[in-house]
Amino acid sequence: MTEIRPFKAVYYNKEKVKDLSKVVCPPYDVISKEQQKEYYDLDEHNLIRVLLGKEKSTDNNQNNKYTRAKETFDNWLKKGILLQDEKPCIYYYLQEYKVVGQKYSRLGFISLMKIQGKEGAKIFPHENTHSAAKEDRFKLWKILSANLSPIFVCFSDMNRKVEKIYEKHLSSKEPVVDVVDNEGVRHILWRLEDPVLVDEVVSTLSEQQLFIADGHHRYEVSRQLKNHKLSKMTKKPTGEEPCNYVMTYFTNMDSKDLQILPMHRIVKKLPQDFGFLEEFFRADKIKTKDELTILLARAGKNEHAFGLYTKEGIKLLRLKHKLLIDQYVSEGSPEYRCLDATILKFFVFDRAGVKSEDIMYTKDLNEVIHKVDEGEAQAGFLMNPVKIQQLRNIALNGERMPPKTTYFYPKVLSGLTIYKI
Repeated sequence: MTEIRPFKAVYYNKEKVKDLSKVVCPPYDVISKEQQKEYYDLDEHNLIRVLLGKEKSTDNNQNNKYTRAKETFDNWLKKGILLQDEKPCIYYYLQEYKVVGQKYSRLGFISLMKIQGKEGAKIFPHENTHSAAKEDRFKLWKILSANLSPIFVCFSDMNRKVEKIYEKHLSSKEPVVDVVDNEGVRHILWRLEDPVLVDEVVSTLSEQQLFIADGHHRYEVSRQLKNHKLSKMTKKPTGEEPCNYVMTYFTNMDSKDLQILPMHRIVKKLPQDFGFLEEFFRADKIKTKDELTILLARAGKNEHAFGLYTKEGIKLLRLKHKLLIDQYVSEGSPEYRCLDATILKFFVFDRAGVKSEDIMYTKDLNEVIHKVDEGEAQAGFLMNPVKIQQLRNIALNGERMPPKTTYFYPKVLSGLTIYKI
């Protein structure tokens, strides 16, 4: 059974922090070193100091980025920079944004979600994870005993029950947060306090299958932290301990405003040239990146296609026949084998001897072009986005996509709500 519940969020005190846009930041895993410095410089109370602290050459077991994060977090709570709600709430969360000039509005909510074991679970991940990232988050969450960024989960709400509660009871009310981030995305937050309405939301999700869209590392770390805390207990666990829950953002996977952006591949080194490509792909020369964007999207409706950008120019690669997939790709279910990321790996990267450490990932087409033009990479592969139905099918199969296959946009801000365990 899927179980969610309201909670008393920790949040920034607007009387002491006048401009919330200067203290929030994205999830830790999309922040570069340059962005980390920018957020540090933006405001002395930016959450980056807790979420993704700087490392120092003098760090040791007693003084490191994790101990400094705890000292900072405790200090902000003590000084009232951060406050905690008095009543358990569900926090409705609206994001207004643009993709290729078109306006979108994604509605969701933040609550707690009960962590499930692997047997009989109704929470389905879809991507593989890296152990180093999990170790880092475990150290931070353990010392803070807090969730700083919610996991991003999709559920199905064909009848829009959750959305109707917002439209009827919250949309006309003053939000508790209304902030625009550095990408121009507007983030608006309301508290839902009414226990009757909260119960309606809880019951809507009670039998749902949930699909982790973003935050796979965080979900696995929440399991680790739960097991760690329960192992320290002297009494028999009841299952209701705070460590049994993790802060989670929920949104409707049936909504047209759920946007998945493509994750392009930048290849730093090519062990051999791509002369073999024409054995499997039709290759058409393209004049401009704008033309490629249109043709790639069009081809992706019925074919498996990629854009290839090198210093020699731009090409559109289309797999010659779908039967080639069954002939050359033996790994995984039919849904997994038909992922563009899988096809690219088996037909191109494996054959060219491209190593995983020589692949970079980005949602930004211009970054691909820049890296190749500046000689920092030898090739860029432009991808179509994964479809939500593909994610659902692969997750239900119990399979995992390769890391960095999906990019749900926009990201959920860190610093709007914190779960103090």
